[in-house]
Amino acid sequence: MFNSRRSILTGAAALAVAPIAQALAQAQPQASRDPAAMPMPDVSGVRTAKQFAMGVIGPAELSRVTSQIAMERATNPMAKEFAGFEHTEAVAVTTVLKELGTPVPPMDAKAQATLDKIKAAPNGAAFDRAYIMAQYENHEFLRDLATAYLKNSPAGTAEMAEKQGQHLATLALATFKEHVAITKRISGELQA
Repeated sequence: MFNSRRSILTGAAALAVAPIAQALAQAQPQASRDPAAMPMPDVSGVRTAKQFAMGVIGPAELSRVTSQIAMERATNPMAKEFAGFEHTEAVAVTTVLKELGTPVPPMDAKAQATLDKIKAAPNGAAFDRAYIMAQYENHEFLRDLATAYLKNSPAGTAEMAEKQGQHLATLALATFKEHVAITKRISGELQA
């Protein structure tokens, strides 16, 4: 059931994202010099479908890369299963966005630090904890991004890209919340 629901949401997201991706312009994220001191990005100003989509593509790419690693290195069955589902979803999202011309921004300092931490984690429980915690934080950001966009975007807009952006964010928000809950549960079990 988990896999079927994921397939339905991924397909719906792919259909909804087409007009948004066509409206995207290139954007470069700002990188901090000290990734450890870098706070979570402020998403309170996200108001447009373009901003929302550009906010999703980088974290989706990070999820794709880290989940690929976790599919090979995770030892906990729940972490390994989540990695497989997350990788499939991230591949679908990034593939659709790339095919529609959405640029993938270079990895910022915080994302690079996350990737480096996961690569450096020793196999076993330490790796599983690092991977699941990274996914938890990534999905918290995505949840907050979608929430901010839905709160700040104009209700009842006649602009098709914005309507479809709101529809995509509504669908994605359910998945982001679900992934926060799943990774939080797995993380708790890994800490026990």
